Amino acid sequence: MWIEPPGMTPGIARSADLMTRRALLRRSGGGFGALALAALLAEEPGSASESKVAAPVDPLAVKRSHFAATARRVIFLFMPGGPSQVDTFDPKPRLTQDDGKPSPKLYLGQQRSLLASPWKFQQHGASGLAVSELFPHTAKRVDDLCVIRSMVTDDPNHPGGCLLMHTGERVSSRPSLGAWVTYGLGTENRNLPGFVAIGPGPIIEGSRQYGASFLPAAYQGTFVSNLDQPLQNLTGPVSRDHQRRELDALGRLNELHRANRADDSRLSARIDAFELAYRMQVAAPEAFSLAGETAATAQMYGLDQPKTETFGKQCLLARRLVERGVRFVQLYHTTGGFQPWDQHSDLKGGHEKNALATDLPIAGLLHDLKQRGLLDDTLVIWGGEFGRTPAREGTANGRDHHPFGFTMWLAGGGIKSGMAYGATDEFGWDAIENPVHVHDLHATILHLLGLDHERLTYRFAGREFRLTDVYGNVVDGILA
Repeated sequence: MWIEPPGMTPGIARSADLMTRRALLRRSGGGFGALALAALLAEEPGSASESKVAAPVDPLAVKRSHFAATARRVIFLFMPGGPSQVDTFDPKPRLTQDDGKPSPKLYLGQQRSLLASPWKFQQHGASGLAVSELFPHTAKRVDDLCVIRSMVTDDPNHPGGCLLMHTGERVSSRPSLGAWVTYGLGTENRNLPGFVAIGPGPIIEGSRQYGASFLPAAYQGTFVSNLDQPLQNLTGPVSRDHQRRELDALGRLNELHRANRADDSRLSARIDAFELAYRMQVAAPEAFSLAGETAATAQMYGLDQPKTETFGKQCLLARRLVERGVRFVQLYHTTGGFQPWDQHSDLKGGHEKNALATDLPIAGLLHDLKQRGLLDDTLVIWGGEFGRTPAREGTANGRDHHPFGFTMWLAGGGIKSGMAYGATDEFGWDAIENPVHVHDLHATILHLLGLDHERLTYRFAGREFRLTDVYGNVVDGILA
């Protein structure tokens, strides 16, 4: 007597058990063809992405935004460790005046002496925004920037600070900003990943910074660490026709397995990954190859200089990817360590090294996006997980972690340009004018993409989750 295995649809296991290999291939050959047709139909713009609406067959199909968007894609230039606001984009003459004097505020219960910036500030562009001499090339693009000088966050430690900046939560695992964006909007090129993270060195908290957590696994970022061979193992020992037949057969078997496991997105993501890898064999080598770029473009990004080559490649890859429809690109400046901007000592040497590595590539990226007509609808974000104290840490001429008032800047994608928003006090301790919390930043990023941060939700563990949790306000003052 035949007994159906637990969880198996009646009759399926019995028929599969008696089926010959030839019959199996004949009957399952069109399985993925039907899925491909359904995916194409699903790519017609649908309703805004919310968990209450049934997901399309293709989880990364293009979806309608909640309202008209000014940005279509995002490039996040993340500087791990925490760049110092008072040494980069927030000049404080009072620090120079009172250098070495006791700080008017205690830090962790300690009295510390104020530390003047080793660098001079100068006004640039038609806007007259002041930029440190650390960033001479970015200073030339200052009229494209909106500098937020009043950022605040909740966690003064690197792990929690990085998670909060990337996921909206500093402790538990939550979906990353890039995952939420691709969940809400899908991607414009199904032959490439919708969300790509690029970092040549180790990243604190690892994949949690670009992961999908409880969102369907298809929205996790594709991580690239080897800039000379970004995507490996795309080609195999068999022909594409042979691979297609294998995938069709495998697809039918996977569909049988998935029939009673609708709540587990991992198998769906694995199937989608196989299909994406198949399509990427043609699209990805061209997208990730820099060989076709001109010598002038390579020079603009600093690829001809050893100290700027690495981050220059990251920025040029970001331009190539968004140009081809990738929705979200996350760049980590991790050359030389997982938090290179963390200057507890040797502030001058550390920040000069980091700025030299990133300044020219960032300016090149902004210029290149603008000359190609991409900056208008590409949102570029620069910053770290927090800033640095205005006071000296010990006697080492360094600065400690500082979450109470720091600087980030945005460009393109519907942002007002050539302006500074918010302010810290005369020393750079606290945000005293128009403070912008990380939740507010996230709400604003989603708004620029046409997504209401209160409506972009996903039901998990019995409640609706969102990137901003129960917080966040769109910063209207920086919207064009």
